[in-house]
Amino acid sequence: MELHYTKRPFLLFLSFTLLLVASTRADPDSLQDLCVADLGATSVVVNGFPCKPASNVTSDDFFFAGLSMEGNTSNIFASNVTAANVLSFPGLNTLGVSMNRVDVAPGGLNPPHSHPRATELIILLKGRLLVGFISTSNQFFSKVLNPGEMFVVPKGLIHFQYNVGDKKAFAITTFDSQLPGVVIASTTLFGSTPAIPDDVLAKAFQVDQKVVTAIKSKFGN
Repeated sequence: MELHYTKRPFLLFLSFTLLLVASTRADPDSLQDLCVADLGATSVVVNGFPCKPASNVTSDDFFFAGLSMEGNTSNIFASNVTAANVLSFPGLNTLGVSMNRVDVAPGGLNPPHSHPRATELIILLKGRLLVGFISTSNQFFSKVLNPGEMFVVPKGLIHFQYNVGDKKAFAITTFDSQLPGVVIASTTLFGSTPAIPDDVLAKAFQVDQKVVTAIKSKFGN
């Protein structure tokens, strides 16, 4: 009998914890119809931005045309990401959704990166893209997408998009967060400010420090 009663508090705690985890999502539920972000506010923010006064809200706050324009792929990766998140589209504030437009030239790469606050759903509209992600058990999952096909990347995992076709590729990516964040592996490691010590990176990648120095130079370090 003593064992039975000893277990009960633990089981209640476990049930409560599982319920809490099951109800968690990338962004919290809204408590009002709308909350257009006041990006110029200086108030302390816990999650999301302060609301623009309702009297100042217009239809334009819920409109964004940025994804209609092709991105400039003239860069070292031959790719471009146009973000429609709360920073460029304030009407998304507290709604828990955002999108990107991804343009990739032939042979171009949207380099390995992760989104710490969101799951990503990719739909290819034009061209051919190799998409893939790596799990925490170091397993690689990938697929070559054709127009109309989709691929999902679990929250926080490193992934990429690589153009394996002979024409420009165009994809739309959606997120369950108004501001999913992005951590680009190469830029983060070799282009951080201040810079990560060369000997740390040399040991991590098992290369000579001269190699690290050469790579850093490509990222402005």
